[in-house]
Amino acid sequence: MKLSIIAVGRIKEKYLKEGIAEYSKRLSRFCDLEIIEVEDEQAPDNISTAQEIQIKKREADKIKKRIKEGSFVVVLDLKGDKPDSIGFAKRVEAFFISGVSSIVFVIGGSLGLDDDLAKTANYKLCLSELTFPHQLARLILLEQLFRCFKIMKGETYHK
Repeated sequence: MKLSIIAVGRIKEKYLKEGIAEYSKRLSRFCDLEIIEVEDEQAPDNISTAQEIQIKKREADKIKKRIKEGSFVVVLDLKGDKPDSIGFAKRVEAFFISGVSSIVFVIGGSLGLDDDLAKTANYKLCLSELTFPHQLARLILLEQLFRCFKIMKGETYHK
């Protein structure tokens, strides 16, 4: 199983880097994981709606270039499905059972994700009703993927 995370922006905070490294290591026994960072676009403080759309489109273009042909694309989207951890594990397991061998998770930048890119996704996932910084969303996604594999394998994990 191959999992990729394509995320806009670089992680700068040490605590996030350490958490991401830890969950990447834990996931390595279950899957082949690749984390791809694409450069974020600078947004002015008083950004207009038109500027926001253009920035998200430029970031989406960078993301699309990194998605390999034939990948199953999951975007993190506030309008997406909101499963609990067991439901998420069942969903991912169903993807693999149906023949999916490569899943790409896409995390947008601080302004969110381009609407057109979100529309082309195979699945939309909402991590929470709460709003998280996009850098923290990467760590939360990795933790949930680890939990997902533990559930799929019938292994215990703290509650």
